[in-house]
Amino acid sequence: MSHETKRTPLYEEHVALGARMVDFAGWDMPVQYAGIIEEHKAVRERVGIFDVAHMAEFRFFGFEAKNALQRIVANDLDKINVLGTALYSVMCDEDGGIIDDLIIYHTGDLEYLVIANASNRDTDWDWLTSHLPEDGVEAADESDRTALIAIQGPLALSVVSGLAGDGWEPPARFAIAEAVLDTIPVLVARTGYTGEDGVEVLCHSSHAAALWRALLSFPEVTPCGLGARDTLRLEMGYPLYGSDMDRGVDPVSAGLSWTLGLTKDDFIGRDAIVRIKERGPERKLVGLTVREGVPRHGFCVLHEGVEVGKVASGTFSPTLGHGIAMAYVPIDLASPGTELQIAIRRKTVAAVVMRPPFVKTTSLNASAS
Repeated sequence: MSHETKRTPLYEEHVALGARMVDFAGWDMPVQYAGIIEEHKAVRERVGIFDVAHMAEFRFFGFEAKNALQRIVANDLDKINVLGTALYSVMCDEDGGIIDDLIIYHTGDLEYLVIANASNRDTDWDWLTSHLPEDGVEAADESDRTALIAIQGPLALSVVSGLAGDGWEPPARFAIAEAVLDTIPVLVARTGYTGEDGVEVLCHSSHAAALWRALLSFPEVTPCGLGARDTLRLEMGYPLYGSDMDRGVDPVSAGLSWTLGLTKDDFIGRDAIVRIKERGPERKLVGLTVREGVPRHGFCVLHEGVEVGKVASGTFSPTLGHGIAMAYVPIDLASPGTELQIAIRRKTVAAVVMRPPFVKTTSLNASAS
């Protein structure tokens, strides 16, 4: 049975700009406009904007909202007790498998906003709501009425400031605040998926096109598609759900132990994760640099001619000028500097294990220093 692809509120804007549209997680999304490399460099050097309105937005509020989410997500919500702060977390099943990775924002005295991956919207909503107590928490799926635009790059904050007007101060890194951009009420989150400084802006879907056009009125702004978003995130070693992790992978093996609140009270999957952590994972997600050819998802990773894994994510790095990849390999081959090979079509090319990020210096590093 075929299902019609969904469209974000910015679909007509993309078509008018000549974007090449593709089906992504059931959504008709722009993969590129002028070209992936050009858009990638625009974000690293100036500012790019992305339509990420396909992402899922869930809101939870009530006296038991925090306690309920504490039992569901792996990270510790005590870290965001201050109103307006946010954290990254995974959400696991009882066996420690990753159901999804999320960003959780503390948006009200008894309120939390959860942003999840588009491909997991239904799965996440069912999982979250099925684990809520009968009383004390209200939940709302606000995805259909919410648009999300990512504004990323070393000039991103100056562009947003230009729309916000005099006196506007950007929120701190991993924080969220209300603002008015070109008369449009929004929430501005100092988060992103590119490794550059910038924000992700939430607004009502009816305002999305007007905000998009206001952003494009700045000559330094370039519209960017999913292709550049993928090369940018991979240069930073940011994992992508469905490629670098899924329900068959635990957060320890995925290199996400830093997202685990193991000192808090019990959460779903904690016991399984603790057992994996104590005995050590059998495999680990590592970065690979490749000087010849472009590694792609599913290509075989070899050690001394024997297959030891497959590429989870791979691409050509526009910043570095060579191939990069993420792959799960046996723990004894996961140390930086280990020499492996990748089968790229009919050739076997050299690959070296390294610790991401592949690109070390960005405007995000500068803003944090």
